[in-house]
Amino acid sequence: MKYAINVDVALYRGDKWLLIVRGLNEEHAAGCLSLVGGTVDTETPGGDVLLDTARREVLEEIGVDLTGIPLVYAESVYFVTDTGSPVVNVVLAAELPADAEPRIASPDEVAGLRWDTLASLEGDDGCPPWTLQGVRRAAAALTRTPA
Repeated sequence: MKYAINVDVALYRGDKWLLIVRGLNEEHAAGCLSLVGGTVDTETPGGDVLLDTARREVLEEIGVDLTGIPLVYAESVYFVTDTGSPVVNVVLAAELPADAEPRIASPDEVAGLRWDTLASLEGDDGCPPWTLQGVRRAAAALTRTPA
């Protein structure tokens, strides 16, 4: 069986996490609250594939350049998309640079941006369990990382 590899990035500033609303035409989880991310580009071999994918997706989707920003491993999970495709999903976490101004850079993939605290996400029935888990694991991973 072949798997797609997806990389999500949990971005925070202060006590809030930046989430996207997935585009309404996305194949999987259209219109859902999500972390920024996407699939590994198999057209360009080499490099640090997970970090390169994370940085590329953040730039493509919300217009933020994470070059030089440390990314911390949070989790990896397996899931099956709405259309039955198997996916290995890796979540990385990073502090959003103070001068970064996220915006919808790819309207086909991103229908909206939203800042939330972990506590507000935990009380939000509209937050998918996988998104909440990714933020929880990112928060835990960042607290274990030495400054």
